[in-house]
Amino acid sequence: MAVLGTAAVEVFIPLASLIGIAFAVLQWYVVAKVPVNTHGSAAASASQGGKGGRRGSARSNEDVPEEEEEEQGDDDDGEDGIDRLAASARCAEIQQAISIGATSFLLTEYKYLAAFTSAFAAVIFVFLGSAHRFSTRPEPCAHDASRQCRPALAGAAFSAVAFLLGALTSVLSGYLGMRVATFANARAALEARRGVGDAFAVAFRSGAAMGFLLASSALLVLYAAVNLFGLYYGDDRGGLYESITGYGLGGSSVALFGRVGGGIYTKAADVGADLVGKVERNIPEDDPRNPAVIADNVGDNVGDIAGMGSDLFGSYAESSCAALFVASISSFGTEHNFTAMMYPLLVSAVGLLVCAVTTVVATDVAKVRCTDEVGPALKRQILISTVLMTGGIAAVTFLALPAQFTLFDFGNVKHVKNWHLFICVSAGLWAGLVIGYVTEYYTSNAYAPVQSVARSCRTGAATNVIFGLAVGYKSVIIPILAIACAIYAGFRLAAMYGIAVSALGMLSTIATGLAIDAYGPISDNAGGIAEMAGLPPRVRERTDALDAAGNTTAAIGKGFAIGSAALVSLALFGAYVSRAGIAAVDLLSPRVFVGLLAGAMLPYWFSAMTMRSVGNAALRMVEEVRRQFDTIPGLAEGLASPDYATCVRISTDASLREMMAPGALVMLSPLVVGALLGVEALAGLLAGALVSGVQVAISASNSGGAWDNAKKYIEAGVSEEARALGPKGSEAHKAAVIGDTIGDPLKDTSGPSLNILIKLMAVESLVFAPFFAAHGGIIFDHL
Repeated sequence: MAVLGTAAVEVFIPLASLIGIAFAVLQWYVVAKVPVNTHGSAAASASQGGKGGRRGSARSNEDVPEEEEEEQGDDDDGEDGIDRLAASARCAEIQQAISIGATSFLLTEYKYLAAFTSAFAAVIFVFLGSAHRFSTRPEPCAHDASRQCRPALAGAAFSAVAFLLGALTSVLSGYLGMRVATFANARAALEARRGVGDAFAVAFRSGAAMGFLLASSALLVLYAAVNLFGLYYGDDRGGLYESITGYGLGGSSVALFGRVGGGIYTKAADVGADLVGKVERNIPEDDPRNPAVIADNVGDNVGDIAGMGSDLFGSYAESSCAALFVASISSFGTEHNFTAMMYPLLVSAVGLLVCAVTTVVATDVAKVRCTDEVGPALKRQILISTVLMTGGIAAVTFLALPAQFTLFDFGNVKHVKNWHLFICVSAGLWAGLVIGYVTEYYTSNAYAPVQSVARSCRTGAATNVIFGLAVGYKSVIIPILAIACAIYAGFRLAAMYGIAVSALGMLSTIATGLAIDAYGPISDNAGGIAEMAGLPPRVRERTDALDAAGNTTAAIGKGFAIGSAALVSLALFGAYVSRAGIAAVDLLSPRVFVGLLAGAMLPYWFSAMTMRSVGNAALRMVEEVRRQFDTIPGLAEGLASPDYATCVRISTDASLREMMAPGALVMLSPLVVGALLGVEALAGLLAGALVSGVQVAISASNSGGAWDNAKKYIEAGVSEEARALGPKGSEAHKAAVIGDTIGDPLKDTSGPSLNILIKLMAVESLVFAPFFAAHGGIIFDHL
């Protein structure tokens, strides 16, 4: 018997969630204490020169710390003659513009998603209800015919409700994350005047506020849904957790459109700003003369914050649902062992507490004091959370699980010991660490791969592209081996349940992962605000150092998301095979092989659609930026203001229109294949998409990250070699900008969206499995 009782579990999980939410609020409160003056002096503002109306720094003299006062001496306008009060108002103005743009886009996108989720919930109800002719009578349980389970119509209704609940939670996760990020970006820019450590603390605390808010609310809502649904299902644990799988489907459906739509938005603006601003006009990044800069900064929030938050929420929801479903048809479910059933949620609850301790280390114990410490501080977060979480997993495993139990293994009974599950979860956790460090090696400009990409810029953009692609392809090797090891360990020790909890292990430190990931876009926005507000050059240098580290951490976050998606998809695949009643997946079967080929093709089709969408939107953005430079007198000289609103509208309209086709491809593929070709062909489709999608996603994300940091390596000039390649505006730098532009849709649109493709198709197939088993295979059954 387990040491933990039911009462202890019922208290611990919601308590850990509430602690996580309270910790998020605390981080937000600390960030909110950084002052941003919203009332600038009009006279002071008018007195400022500079390009595009750029003004000075961000706070009045009474807000300036002692060490900064020493730097400025008796000059009331501060260093470089910058009026602090006027600059403060300018920072607030830019922050407000970014926040309004991001909010407007998300609210418009969510209106479309509200209609989609309502319609798709109806589809779920109709399809699942029709699988058993809308029966309202109790049915024999699928894995124990001697027992009666709840009616199929009830399962259809609860699955639809769970889908809506998951979609709503995903929407709130993305929206709240965006609000936190847009609240913090100007504050990070202001704190950069005090020092890089203060700016780092603001950016990281803001990321932590988002991470803990998302992870805690996801756990709390899922736990509440299990208990509320359980009031109806009673001892029908299989039916309960079958319906709960809709929660994961809802989360990933919203995440797909959030990632694709946000990715198209941000990359259309980014490409337009870079190609015209940097390459054609030779003006700095985020220069306020560039009409696309506000849209670019808005895009960071709707793509890399809101989209990424929904993405990782979807991964967490699906991995939890997969583990709960597989456990429900094993001894945990048949013996009504509530504590053991809640093992996946207990792992996540302990992860929240571990991540809170890890965050305190970064913000209060080992503080960052110089630019060289930024990257190592972020890497320490991953290592510390992994080490501490290993101990947490051990504690939960031996307290919550009996010494020995049985698990479902495709019709067989597998005898498992509790320490087997400890190894499974730990394998996923440490595989995530390996993926993170390998990703950092291939995307950070501190190491040879990115430096070789930068050196290739000496001979033009073509060689830069060749080297960047090679780095991306090579970066796939070790992560795939790490994932393969975790899969083998999980399946060998605990069948499909072992793979499901391995995915949870990789996501158990999701709060820290989100904090590190969100830190990057916040730092990027801070640099943009510093440039547009005309803060001293030293401020932009500090924010650039933060942003360079943020590019690497963003790549690490994408690596975690892709790796966890592979494990989640395989666990969902096993659950689908079980629920669809497939005895074995035979690769030599023509039905399976046809599905396998089609599935392997889907990531390429999807990538082509998303990249073309970015290209179409970017074309319109480039044309608009060129038009403004050509038609607005004095814009290039900084004597007139650009029309930012038109660029924001172009990105918004293009992203909302272009996200429809890729989203439809992902959502309709399992439905079409399952209904027309049958459950075996759909199994092949899922396997092909999983194997192909993981490779393409990793290589695309890391190639884009390498190109981005190669450009920043040249711009920063931190070594003799980098200075020889520069400065900004040199031929090598222009080649690096072109490579970065090519990599933008790869690393921020296609690559991150592919992990949603493979796991969304898997969870959708799991939810609709009863319908496919009952009515699927229309074509193959008649051929």
